[in-house]
Parts: sequence; C-alpha cells; structure tokens
Amino acid sequence: MDFDKDKAIALLNKIMELELAGVVRYTHYSLMVYGYNRIPVVAWLKEQAEEGLLHAHRAGELVTLLGGYPSLSIGPLLETHHHDIGDILRESLANEKEACGAYYQLLELTQGKSVLLEDYARGLVVEEEMHADQVNKMLRRTGRTGVYEAPQSGGSQQP
Repeated sequence: MDFDKDKAIALLNKIMELELAGVVRYTHYSLMVYGYNRIPVVAWLKEQAEEGLLHAHRAGELVTLLGGYPSLSIGPLLETHHHDIGDILRESLANEKEACGAYYQLLELTQGKSVLLEDYARGLVVEEEMHADQVNKMLRRTGRTGVYEAPQSGGSQQP
C-alpha cells in the first residue's frame, strides 16, 4: 500500500460522518412529509436512510482495516425548516454532492495504489451519482429532459 494511510482514514471517517448525517436527515425528512404522495415518498426516504447506514458501516469497517479509529462524530445537520418535498430533494441533492466529493477524494488518493480502496471508492461514486440522478429527475417538471439546475437566487422555484 503506497498511499497516505492517515489521509485515507481521515477521508473514510469524513465519509462515515457524512453518511450518518444523511441517515438522520433522511429519517427526519421522512417524518415531515405530508400530502397525497406521502406514502411512496416516505418509503423512498426511509430506503435512503437505510442505505446511508450501510455506507457508513462500510466506511467504518475500512477505517478499522487500516488500523484507524472510527469517528464518533456526525456530519453537519442544519435544520432549514423547509419541508416541501422540492426543498427536501434540493437539500438532499446538495448533500449527496458533498458525499460524492469525498468518495472522489478517496479515489484520487488510492487510485493505482490500493485495489481494495480504489474499488470501494469507485463503487460508491457510481452509487452516489446514480442516487443524485434519481433526485435530479424527481426535481424536474414532467416533459423536461434537461438536468435540474438550482436557481441562482436561492429560491425554490422549478425550472
């Protein structure tokens, strides 16, 4: 293994913290959804929370594999008090991009140096990008094929 193990452990702990924050966030979101589409949206949010817990656990296992100590911290949890489904999805998309960025950093650190960590990072980049695509498609209006772009003004309008 020809990479900075301490940096890899730090990145894996960051990933674990971000994923655990996602678990809390998705669980909270699932409790705050109301309206006609509540049942499928709540089911989807719970599924995302379960997936985040699996991702956090995998990252923690790799921390211990490298001889590190898994973090007891959790990533940032900002309560925006915006619970419209569109607001929830936009927040989710922003958080998924942050997690994906951490996986890309791990991939860059380990590429060509650790098959195990490189494969792990690649697999999670694929999962996170596919998840972001799901969210992106949920944010689009019917008939729109372009990628959702968040409004520059910070408003919650749809494209």
